[in-house]
Amino acid sequence: MSKIMNPAKVITGPRTRWSYANVWDPKSINGGAPKYSVSLIIPKSDTKTVEKIKAAIQAAYEEGQSKLKGNGKSVPALSIIKTPLRDGDLERPDDEAYKNSYFINANSANAPGIVDADRNPILERSEVYSGVYGRASINLYAFNTNGNKGIACGLNNLQKISDGEPLGGRSRAEDDFDTDDEDDFLD
Repeated sequence: MSKIMNPAKVITGPRTRWSYANVWDPKSINGGAPKYSVSLIIPKSDTKTVEKIKAAIQAAYEEGQSKLKGNGKSVPALSIIKTPLRDGDLERPDDEAYKNSYFINANSANAPGIVDADRNPILERSEVYSGVYGRASINLYAFNTNGNKGIACGLNNLQKISDGEPLGGRSRAEDDFDTDDEDDFLD
């Protein structure tokens, strides 16, 4: 069985960090249809993933030219339409998690499959939070909606590789109670 290669599909590297991980329940943004979403923080040092995403953006642009053209006379240049790969140093200069990184926001109307490093399904919600590291299966595609044209990023599946410091200042219950210090209990 041969794998059909989709040039607009990317599997990110294992050092990709997940932020704003709304992967268990879809959320509505600005009154739109509820979607599952995650912001993927990709270290600039992961040049392999960054190049794969740039190539997938180009493939989505080429594949979606008729959609991008719409009723216009010509296809807008890739350099002037919205693309999803963003520079964390420029767009989030005050957020340490985005330092020396790119980020891409991926979403889907369908729930992503979520597995662990051994590809076993993760069913425990507390295992997946903003701050974990893992790989993401994403697909890039052209859109032309209400005069907005560009390339968007769809979320397919997620693979958690390792825990990370939770983002957003929230601690995990396992970390809060990891001490055996019972000294002040019922003094």
